[in-house]
Amino acid sequence: MRLEKITAEALNNMGNDRYLLSIAVAKRVEQLSSGAEPVIDIDKKKYKFTDIALMEIAQNKLDLSEITQKK
Repeated sequence: MRLEKITAEALNNMGNDRYLLSIAVAKRVEQLSSGAEPVIDIDKKKYKFTDIALMEIAQNKLDLSEITQKK
């Protein structure tokens, strides 16, 4: 799947809020760079952490409830 489609799907899953998507991606990239394993079947060595995070969000594989809760 093309990165544009993945990003559009991830944005849709975040309620079309670019700010929340950027926070979610940043937090997940931090986890991945600290050694966390991807929750999707993908080779960490072939993709950038930002791409992996976007794919995980696009496929609804992460619990983003604490990020998406409105205060």
